[in-house]
Amino acid sequence: MLPDHEFRATVGNNEIIFRTGKLAEQAGGAVRTQMGDSVLFGTTSMSKGIREGLDFFPMSVDYEEKLYAAGRIPGSFFRREGRPTTRAILTARLTDRPLRPLFPKGMRNEVQIIISTLSSDSIYHLDIMSINTASAALTISDIPWNGPVGAVRVGYIDGEFVVDPTIPEMENSTLNLRLAGTRDAIIMVEAGADEVSEELMVEALAFGHKALQPLIDVMEEMREAVGKP
Repeated sequence: MLPDHEFRATVGNNEIIFRTGKLAEQAGGAVRTQMGDSVLFGTTSMSKGIREGLDFFPMSVDYEEKLYAAGRIPGSFFRREGRPTTRAILTARLTDRPLRPLFPKGMRNEVQIIISTLSSDSIYHLDIMSINTASAALTISDIPWNGPVGAVRVGYIDGEFVVDPTIPEMENSTLNLRLAGTRDAIIMVEAGADEVSEELMVEALAFGHKALQPLIDVMEEMREAVGKP
């Protein structure tokens, strides 16, 4: 078994831990991401050949919620995990959005990205973690991709911007901004707010892009240390 490599980054007041090496050795890239007691596991693989006759890039992103991650077991008639919830589908789409534009133009190899929840502490948001997990897995994989990307959530609480606020903290936030970007640019923005000004939103975007830079740093470090050619 390969050694387990660990990489750490600090975003705002939160520490993010990336681990790779022990699990899913046959995948193109595999990463476990941890914040607090929340843990996601992401794998990505690419087909060796191209799919003929396609005029689009065949990439699929699956976000798999697991009841055991929150310490619950399905009972009565529904003893197995059911179909994806609306939240799981939206998280998969959110993860897909900043990754897709960075693949080579005209690429027709099938790419599959699967994010599984191993643990949820109901404190840290898993949607932003999903983007970072997928990005880290692609960054160290053998798949051609012009990443990495980092993702953060920006809240506005008591007159101050907060990067990656927890679920309880978000109850007092007038802004819910999710953004992802590369070293130099913002790629994806999704936001909801309680009537904030345009000037405040522009400041939030700049704040968020600056805040995600440590994620870019650690993923580039991962690529240098354990990345595949």
